[in-house]
Parts: sequence; C-alpha cells; structure tokens
Amino acid sequence: MESTEFQHTTTTKLTRIAQLSRRDRGKHFHCLMHHYNVDSLRECFQEQDGKRALGNDGISKEDYGEFLEENLTAVVQRMKTMSYRPGPVRQVLIPKEGSVGATRPLGISNFEDKLIQKMTRKILENIYEPLFLDCSFGFRPNRSCHDAIRSLGRHLLHNEVQTIIDIDLANFFGTIDHQMLVDMLGKKIKDQRFIRYINRMFKAGVLSDQELVVSDEGVPQGSICSPVLANVYAHYVLDTWFQSVVKKHCRGRVELFRYADDAVICCRHNKDAERIKVALIKRLAKFKLKLNESKTKLVAFSKAMRRKGIKQGVFDFLGFTFYLGRSRKGNVIPKVKTSGKRLSSKLKKVNQWARRVRNMARLPVIWETFCAKLAGHIRYFGMTFNARQVDKFLYQATRIIFKWLNRRSQKKSFNWEQFGRFLRLFPLPRVRIHHSLYGPLAT
Repeated sequence: MESTEFQHTTTTKLTRIAQLSRRDRGKHFHCLMHHYNVDSLRECFQEQDGKRALGNDGISKEDYGEFLEENLTAVVQRMKTMSYRPGPVRQVLIPKEGSVGATRPLGISNFEDKLIQKMTRKILENIYEPLFLDCSFGFRPNRSCHDAIRSLGRHLLHNEVQTIIDIDLANFFGTIDHQMLVDMLGKKIKDQRFIRYINRMFKAGVLSDQELVVSDEGVPQGSICSPVLANVYAHYVLDTWFQSVVKKHCRGRVELFRYADDAVICCRHNKDAERIKVALIKRLAKFKLKLNESKTKLVAFSKAMRRKGIKQGVFDFLGFTFYLGRSRKGNVIPKVKTSGKRLSSKLKKVNQWARRVRNMARLPVIWETFCAKLAGHIRYFGMTFNARQVDKFLYQATRIIFKWLNRRSQKKSFNWEQFGRFLRLFPLPRVRIHHSLYGPLAT
C-alpha cells in the first residue's frame, strides 16, 4: 500500500510537469532536482528488468536490492552534494538488423546509473512529449512502429504523391553533438544542476575493449536516456524545421514520417523533393549530422503514373517494403511486404539459434522457444497484404529447424513424413493479420 502511494505521488508530480509544458509551450523549468528522491528512485528500481546485462561494476538488481534503502539514500545524498558521477558505459557490438555481417554498438550502464537515467528520462519525457510533433513516432509513449507505418500508409492512400525521399542518416546516435544538445535542452530547462548531470553523463565515456573513450559527440544506443535525448535533437534539427520552414516553401503538400533516425518524406511534386534533399543536407551539416547519400534516394511513387502503366519504385520503412499494387477492384493502392533484407536477416538468426541450441535442450523446450519466436515475427509482420511473406518466413524457418533437429546425433530424428506428423501434434502458430495498414489495430 505504501509503495502504491509513493508511485502515485511521483506520477502526479511528473504529470504536473507535462500539464505545465502543454499549457505553455514557452514554459521554463527552473527546479527539477527534487524529483530525484528515495521514493521516485525506488519506483525506478522496481521497473528495472533484473535479467538485463550487467554494467562495468558487475552489480545486478538483486545485489543492489539487498540494501536498497541504504543504497538509495546514499545516491540521493550524493546527488544533493553534486558528488554523484555516472560510471563509463560498457560497449558491446550486436548484429545490425537487416544488414548481414554489420554490427552496431550497444551501451550498458551500471545498475545505479540506470536508476538515475530512468528518472531523468521520465522528467525529459514529461517536459518534451507535449512539444513533440505528430510526425515523430520513435520511442514515445503510446506510439509504436505500426502507428508510423499506418500513418504513412493512410497518407499514401488518400493523397497523390509523386516522389518519396527515403532518408538514411549516417550514424545518427553516434554523431549527436553534446554541446548543441545541451543548448537545445537549455531552451526549456533552466535548472543548471540538472544540466550539469546531463553533461556528466556525456563525459562518463564508453569502455570498449578495456579502453575508455570520452568524446564530444554521440549518445550510447541502449542507454535508458538516449531515445528521448535523440528525439529532442531530431525535434529541433528536423521536425520543427520541416514544419515551419520546408512546408512554407514547397509548391505542393509534403509530409515527414520519422521513427527515431528512420524517416521518409512524401512529396506531391518531384521538384519539391529535389529541393528538399539539397536543403536537408545543408540543414544536417549545420548540426554536425549527415545523410548517407549512397542510401538516401528519391523514389518515384505516383499512383497516377502506375495507373498509366509506368513502373514505380519501392522503399523500405521499419522493416517493410512499400510498393504500389492493385486492390481487388483494380484500384492502385500502396501495399507492404516484409523487406527482403529483414527477411534474410531473420532467417539467418533462426539458423544460428537452431544450430546453437540443438544439443543444449530437450526437444519440447526447443520447440516451445521456436514457436515463440515465430509468434513474435507474426505479431510484428502480420500486417495487411503481408500474409504471404509471413507464411514464407514460417515455411523457411521450419525447414531450418527440421535440418538442425536432424543433426542432434548421427541418426536422423525425423524424415519429412514423420516431421509432418509431429507438426500435426504440435502445430506452428497460425499466420494472422494483427495490424491494418489503413485502419485501427485488429482485435
């Protein structure tokens, strides 16, 4: 009961921040540090996943929780005396989704730092969420990848678009300039102690291969604070500029759809698209960002041209390939299917997993995990027009698991007929449409 009351108090205080920010877009926040207290950090502790990878200090949630009240009291006292300093982030490289052989860095903070970051994220979200524009979807409360895809799909269905600018930002998270980001935060946040802790987080550095690297740019992917900080940066660099400047200087309607650093711009006229791309390069350079020009492209995507029989292009967004097809009535409409790169990447991961675990667990355990992986794929990619691609993934993934189950020993476990009987007894998840490209979520 006591914990619920503390949580209610913390939530109420944060909600008050959001109300003030929504009511007055020019509101300045002068006093934020009192939100870091034992009660609020206890709530952050309860929200942490105890199964996450450990930071450089090797302390787990269980370890920290043994003396929770003492630890929280101590860190709050250090915050008050300005003696708290975040530890360096441990960097690991993980496979990059959709790019075979490529990796991206992931930052893992110390457990106590995660608590401070969690509270910092809550504060920043409540200040900036009322200010963020509708074109932004990434890492925001109550907004998802499918919301971004659906919003884009509706626009393409109901508006004539001639050209798509398929934007690829080069190493966005790794090139965010710290000082520029602090200056942006300073437009709203006048609490200098809060800003000092943001600076300390930046200067904590990254520990990679036992070497500490401290840079003036980049926010570690995987850090609890990074998504909202990156959104603040993109909000000022891209979203507000597009809304207040670009739209006013275009001949036809243009719309931006952005999920973190993955973005597309829909243009009514090709000339507008050409001008926007040139201006975008200059705008990003002003904030020390740049386009990956080999991957950023203008894509012809006109329904009118497609009706005349002129072939149009395709583009990828959040794991889906958008293309123009025909409805049952013969109308030209935008459709989606699983991106070829994403499909290949997912199948490669299934192959690596099946090869690794084939002799590590009993068949029922392996099969249960395999079906859970397939169900996760169906839940994400089960979108209107994409049932065939999802079914293709299930078929190929099943062929992969069949191959590796037959290599558990020198003697084959199944032939294909026996495996078919096994599938009838322990069926795979069924392909289902979970998301509508144009309408509300499927029930």
